[in-house]
Amino acid sequence: MANPLPLRVALLALAVSLASGCGKHDTPEGQAAASGHTVTAEVQTVQPSSLDVRVDVPGTVVSEDQVQVASRLMGYIREIKVEEGQAVKAGQLLFVVDPSDIQGQVSQARAGLAQAEAALADARLDYERFGTLYKEEAIPKLQWDKVRLQYQVAQQQVAAARAGFGLASSQMRYASVVAPISGVVTQKMANAGDLAAPGRPVLAIEGLKKLQVRTSVSGDVFARIKAGEQVGIVADGDAASAPVEGTIAQLVSAADPVSHTHLVKIDLPAGSGLASGNFVRVGFAVGSREGIRIPVAALAERAGITGVFVVDAQGIARYRMVRPGAAAQGGVEILSGLSAGDRVVVSQASNLENGDKVSGSAHD
Repeated sequence: MANPLPLRVALLALAVSLASGCGKHDTPEGQAAASGHTVTAEVQTVQPSSLDVRVDVPGTVVSEDQVQVASRLMGYIREIKVEEGQAVKAGQLLFVVDPSDIQGQVSQARAGLAQAEAALADARLDYERFGTLYKEEAIPKLQWDKVRLQYQVAQQQVAAARAGFGLASSQMRYASVVAPISGVVTQKMANAGDLAAPGRPVLAIEGLKKLQVRTSVSGDVFARIKAGEQVGIVADGDAASAPVEGTIAQLVSAADPVSHTHLVKIDLPAGSGLASGNFVRVGFAVGSREGIRIPVAALAERAGITGVFVVDAQGIARYRMVRPGAAAQGGVEILSGLSAGDRVVVSQASNLENGDKVSGSAHD
């Protein structure tokens, strides 16, 4: 039987070698050797601060200036000149209503006016002839009064016929419907061939001058906000972007009878980057609590993990994973991963690597 001693010695030597190798790579955080690089950066000591308690609710961006365009005439729509999403200018032709009925009314009113004018011409001749006879006392006063009355009635009939013709003629211009404001066509509610009627919208137009966010909040949130306050607004699905600061413009005190929520209207600043129809998230501050907030510039990403560089007593930067929360006013809340008293690099984070030495100014 072979001596097992050489085999045991070989196995022992292999185990020692593996243990030695693992010890070089599995260094705990805070004990890794420095990389030798020195980076100048600002360091901030983490301090607890008062943070807003926020309630996020969904909202929709709408135009404050919305118009539903309808025809003032009853008739079939001959053609629609615009499409949904198309920008239009005030006075631009939108659609045309078949004016056949109106044209018939205009022709009838024109004929009535011509008839009234002919009757007035006859009445005027009688008025002039009988007026001369009355001056010569060739006819009695009663007959003269009757002729004079007929002339006055003929004048009134011409005035009425002329007004009717003018009204019928003015209706013709309503056959061509133009945009009352400049904006974007957001909805088309009829097509060519459909019957247009007064009060039945054909198109909806939204102006682009002023945008608002409209959202609904619970009674508890409603009681804690007021008009004029600033709120943070971010596009839904784009939480990484900086929030837009909106201003609460109107609070509707009457609650919806079904959802028991209150409508809130929020003015957007010019150049917000949001467009009508966008879905957004609105953050309302409803109180305060103690937490940790650091500058957004302190956040870094390594291998898909969000974290910060914490500087130890020797000035060595150690990458530490954190869980960020809501961003506001240039800072971001840290939900976990940091404690009060930690020293965090707040500049040059993108140029740092784990183990680099940090030199530079420090502040609280």
